[in-house]
Amino acid sequence: MLDIGFLELMLIGIVGLLVLGPERLPKAARTTGMWIGKIKRTVSGMQREISAQLEAEELRQKLNEQQKKLDDSLKKAKQDVESIVDAPSSNASTPAAKHDTDQRVASASARLDEALETVRDEAPSSSAPSTDEMRPIKTDDTEPKKADFKKDSNHQ
Repeated sequence: MLDIGFLELMLIGIVGLLVLGPERLPKAARTTGMWIGKIKRTVSGMQREISAQLEAEELRQKLNEQQKKLDDSLKKAKQDVESIVDAPSSNASTPAAKHDTDQRVASASARLDEALETVRDEAPSSSAPSTDEMRPIKTDDTEPKKADFKKDSNHQ
């Protein structure tokens, strides 16, 4: 901001006193202070908005990167599963072919687990729902509700 020392402030005060006079100087100082305060608040508000937009853009980029990683891993797992399904069934009767198929299934499963674990590890913890949010809501329809009692008492 401006680097104004004590002597500069005294000089501005003396010139203001001479120009405005002792009656109008306090009012002018208050008005100037209010305008400076409004300008500072406006600038700080703009800085907060800009930083919030930058953070949101960073989060979008991270989300896109994670989505691409997950899509790539799922495509690999899908290709592995499709290759297992597309394998000729005539070779499946031999123990070696069955062992090879089991290894490919295990490999595909491991890649899928790895992809899911990567997404879970990189996901921001603040956006993940808590365990309370994930619990199903228990409803008990066996007990009558207060509204039901009011309806019954009104109809009697």
